[in-house]
Amino acid sequence: MSSIKHNRLSQHRRQQLIYMMLDLIGSVLIWVSFLLFRWAVYEERVTEVGTLLVPAFSFYRGLLLYPIGCMIVYYLSGYYMNPFRHTFSQELSLTFFCAVMISLTAFFVIVIDDHVTSYLLYYKSLLALFLLQFFISYIIRLSVSLTIRHLIKKGRFLFNTAIIGSESEAASIRSLLTDKRVVAVIDEKDLEHFHELRERYNLSEVVVATRYSDERLYEIISKVYAAHIEIYFPAQVYDILTGVANIQTLKSAPLVCVTKHHMNDTELTIKRVSDIVLSLLSLIVLSPLFLAVAIAVKVDSKGNVIYKQERIGKFGRPFNILKFRTMVSDAERDLPQLSQADDPRITRVGHWLRKFRIDELPQFWNVLVGDMSLVGPRPERKYYIDKIIEKAPYYCLLYKIRPGLTSWGPIKVGYTDTLDKMIQRLNYDIVYMENMSLKLDLKILFYTIQVIVDGRGQ
Repeated sequence: MSSIKHNRLSQHRRQQLIYMMLDLIGSVLIWVSFLLFRWAVYEERVTEVGTLLVPAFSFYRGLLLYPIGCMIVYYLSGYYMNPFRHTFSQELSLTFFCAVMISLTAFFVIVIDDHVTSYLLYYKSLLALFLLQFFISYIIRLSVSLTIRHLIKKGRFLFNTAIIGSESEAASIRSLLTDKRVVAVIDEKDLEHFHELRERYNLSEVVVATRYSDERLYEIISKVYAAHIEIYFPAQVYDILTGVANIQTLKSAPLVCVTKHHMNDTELTIKRVSDIVLSLLSLIVLSPLFLAVAIAVKVDSKGNVIYKQERIGKFGRPFNILKFRTMVSDAERDLPQLSQADDPRITRVGHWLRKFRIDELPQFWNVLVGDMSLVGPRPERKYYIDKIIEKAPYYCLLYKIRPGLTSWGPIKVGYTDTLDKMIQRLNYDIVYMENMSLKLDLKILFYTIQVIVDGRGQ
C-alpha cells in the first residue's frame, strides 16, 4: 500500500513540478520583457547601452521578487492542485485572474518607485505589465494543455480508468467514456485486492457501473477511497446515494464525481495555507501554556503527558492524533470505552482540560503536518467507525476531506458518549461537507471559541 501511495503521489508531484517550472521560467521572461519595455519607453533613461543591462530603475529587486510573487499567487489560486485537468475556460479565467492580481501588486510594490516625467507612463507600464503577464503565461499554459490533450488521444498520458461491474454492464458504459481510456473491468468480488489492481493498471479513476444496494455502494466507496483516486458514478447510479444528479458538463459522459470537493481549488488551497499558518502561530504563541499544562498533567498523575491514539483520516488512512492526557494511564485496558459525565477515569487536571477543550491543543501539530484541518469532521477510531457504519453506512463519504479540530457536529452535539450521538454528529458533518466554504469555516471557528469560553466541554 505504501508503494502505491508513493507512485501515485510522485506521478502527481512530477506533473505539478512541470507546470511550476514552466510558470517560473515564464515569470522571468515576463519581467525581462517588461524591463525592456521600461528601458524603451522611459526615454530619459537611455544614455548608454549599459542601462539596458543594469538600468537605473529597480532591476535586481524586481528580478527576484517578481517570479517569487508570481508563484505565490499561482499557488494560492489553486492552479497547481490539478493543472492537467483544467478545461480551456478554467485555464483562461485562472490565468486572467492571476494576471490582474500580479500586475497590480507588482505595480504598487515595484513600478511605483520609478521616476517618470509623466503619469501617463505609469498607466502605460501597468497596461504593458498586465498584457505581458497574461499573454505570455497563457500561451505557455495553453501549449502545455494542448500537448497533454494530444498525448491523451494518443494514449500516452496516464489517466487510466477502470469500470467496476460486470462485462455486460461495462459495455454500456464504455460508449459514454469517449474522453477516457478504459484499461480494466473489475468485478466487485475483486475489490478486496483493489490496491494491487490500482498498482497494476496505474489507475487514476474508476466508474461504478452497477446498481448496487445502498450498503454495497458505500462499501465500494470506502475501499476505493483509500487508493486516493477519483470515483465516478453514472447519474442514474449516483441517484441512489443522493437523489440528485448534478451533471458538470454536456460534452462528456453524464458522470458525477463523488470524490469532488464542494470547495473549488482556490478555496481548498487557501484553506490549507490558513491551516499551516494558524497552526504554526498557535503552537508558537501557546507554547507557554503547553509547558504549564505539561507540568500540571505530570504532577497530577502518572503517565505520559501527551496521549497518542490512532484515528482514521482522509482517504480512510490511519494517523496518530495527539492530546494532553486527561485520564489515568491504563484507562482502556481491553476494548475502547467512550467517556461519560463524571467518568472516574478522568484525572483532576484532566477535568479542567476537557472542560475548556485545552486537551485538544496538541492537535495543532496534526494540522500543521497535514493529518487534520482546523475545521472538519472529528476523526474517529476504527472500532467505532465499524459500529457507526452498521447503522449509517454513508460514514465513508467523510473520507473525502481532512478531519478537523472542530466542526459543526461537535458544536451542535458536544462530546459523543453514545453511538446515537456519534451518528447525530455524523449527520451534521455530512451537512458541513456538502456546504463547505471559507465563510462557513470562519463561522464554525467563531462558535467554537464561544464553546471554549463558556466551558462547555466534558
